[in-house]
Amino acid sequence: MNHLLYIPQLFGFSIEVYFIIIIIGIVTFFFWHWLFKKLITDSKKRKIATWLTTIFVTPFIYVLIILAFVFSASYYPTHDFNKQKWVSDSEKRYELSGDIIDSKILIGKTKKEVIEILGEPDGWKEEDYWSYYLGFKPGLFGIDPDYLDIKFRNNKVITVGQHES
Repeated sequence: MNHLLYIPQLFGFSIEVYFIIIIIGIVTFFFWHWLFKKLITDSKKRKIATWLTTIFVTPFIYVLIILAFVFSASYYPTHDFNKQKWVSDSEKRYELSGDIIDSKILIGKTKKEVIEILGEPDGWKEEDYWSYYLGFKPGLFGIDPDYLDIKFRNNKVITVGQHES
């Protein structure tokens, strides 16, 4: 065992998952116990309902918390294209790229017109392929920056897309 910190696993999950589920389960148990105390008068039925509900609801709450975390970590605002924002903050260009692609504002433009709108390419610049740095789009595994890809044919833009490097 060459690990600095060994975290045991049980049924493929690390032990922290079980601790989190236990904490959620305790809170869930007391919530259902409080609620069922008001709704169910029979003590035995109330205990059974509390335990069954806690056992079945707790994993769903855990999954919902994980999903909320994933979606919140992947969220980023999008804005309509604004040349001033594009030029002033190259790290957040990804917020503007969706509008550039969806509105097709570059389709049919010449290379000179693209430079007037976006400036000189700061990624790759080949004869019929340019790219612009968009920054690091938020996400759980966002370790590479994104780029806006522009393809030309006969000096006119034919496609605009986006990729992660």
